[in-house]
Amino acid sequence: MTGSEESPSFRLAYVPGVTPAKWVRIWNERLPGTPLVLTQVPAAEADALLRAGDADAGFVRLPVDRDFFSAIPLYTEDTVVVVPKDHVITAAEEVTLADLADEVLFHPLDDVFDWDAPPGEPGFERPATTPDALELVAANVGLLIVPQSLARLYHRKDLTYRTVVDAPQSRIALAWPEEATTDRVEDFIGIVRGRTVNSTRGRATPPEPKQQKKKPAQGAPKQKSGKPTGRPVRGRSGGRPGKPRRKS
Repeated sequence: MTGSEESPSFRLAYVPGVTPAKWVRIWNERLPGTPLVLTQVPAAEADALLRAGDADAGFVRLPVDRDFFSAIPLYTEDTVVVVPKDHVITAAEEVTLADLADEVLFHPLDDVFDWDAPPGEPGFERPATTPDALELVAANVGLLIVPQSLARLYHRKDLTYRTVVDAPQSRIALAWPEEATTDRVEDFIGIVRGRTVNSTRGRATPPEPKQQKKKPAQGAPKQKSGKPTGRPVRGRSGGRPGKPRRKS
């Protein structure tokens, strides 16, 4: 590649709540000649972005279409309820869905949970986004259930959260179109899986073949293995060793 040619890039999408900094740092250390371009995308739009080829891979929330995407599940998030700091729920370290049955719970349009039936009492409206719902929580007109990473991402001084032990959980995965598993995608998979540069499943330079031992020429005497004893070899004589004969 000449200096005038543009270096290929690796385009990585990620949904809100995911922090890709660690993997990006390792990428930049291992592949400094290949820029990594980050794109944050709403969770509901990640599927379309990857299908359109506008990103090579992405950190997404499961589930995904496994007929189209390959995916590596990475971790499962705790689920929390976001409440005003002076709310009665803050007296407990964790709560259950039953504890929230009489509370107004907002269900924003970008909710990452696929509820069969949202818990609690429905809000007077469905906010468009999670930040919009948090504005209503801060106004003390309802509560919001989200993955813990989103509660941290949209942290406000007037709000706090508590773990909901029996709520659905959100799983984060690395996903990419199965038919677009490029070398750069393989490189990033190796980083996410924690492989070293010289991992047998990485794309490191293959080792040089070992030199084969030379075979002795046909008919040449074979040398016995082992160390020499250092003892002289005695010739064979007809008699037994002993005292010299006396002259008669």
